[in-house]
Amino acid sequence: MVDRLAVLLERFPVSAQVFHAGPLCGINALDGDDGFGQLHLVQRGPVEVSHAGSTVQVGEPSLLLYPRPLAHRFSTDPERGADMACANLRFEGGVQNPVAAALPAFACMPLAALQGAEPVLALLFEEAFERRCGRQAMVDRLFEVVMIQLLRHLMESGEVRGGLLSGLSHPRLRNAIVAMHESPAREWTLEDLAAVAGMSRSVFAAAFREALGTTPGQYLQGWRVGLAQQALRRGRPLKVVAAEVGYGSEAALSRAFKAHSGLSPRAWKQQDGGAAP
Repeated sequence: MVDRLAVLLERFPVSAQVFHAGPLCGINALDGDDGFGQLHLVQRGPVEVSHAGSTVQVGEPSLLLYPRPLAHRFSTDPERGADMACANLRFEGGVQNPVAAALPAFACMPLAALQGAEPVLALLFEEAFERRCGRQAMVDRLFEVVMIQLLRHLMESGEVRGGLLSGLSHPRLRNAIVAMHESPAREWTLEDLAAVAGMSRSVFAAAFREALGTTPGQYLQGWRVGLAQQALRRGRPLKVVAAEVGYGSEAALSRAFKAHSGLSPRAWKQQDGGAAP
């Protein structure tokens, strides 16, 4: 079976940086204006989580994910508090990162539902709540492992409806999606992609649109433009990038870039500022 996450996370990685570990007492608010997502792990509650006019009661060890910036607030017992480990998530490319974009604005699940994560979570909490040498680096990496396990769970469980993760959950579509990810410069035709998926042309096109909400051609264009944006952030010349992402000339990439993002590469780079959280 193809590795659905390998190329995706290689091209658009996610990194974590822990900013809290230990008891959280009373009311604590995160304003969500720093450009980061957050991953919170509740080892002991209860915790009341509020955001965007809704409230969630967390009574068991749970994972709380905000992949994109969103103001939220924790309310816990002012004396007993809740034991939590919290990390900022940096998705390369910010909100344009395809992993971040594919996730719901908020996800909550019991830690027990994350199959195979028990040893990682046990080590993460142990390291997070102690003051050992190398603690920060260790806990940061463990948060990243938990994030990968969460993505794996969401795909294997089919809990995400619509979008990239839904397509990667499909037993046949995922083969075509991974092929596009691995070889963006190839001149893919609908027939080629359908063959990779082991489906007829018409069935493949219909299934792809139903799962991802877009056509294979539009998805491929978006993936290529995303790679081009990543390269531009790193200061690489557009002429070189064009050939690497499947366009025969700088002009052809510029046309696709504007069709997808609404901006020319130059205007986009000025607006982006050359860096994203």
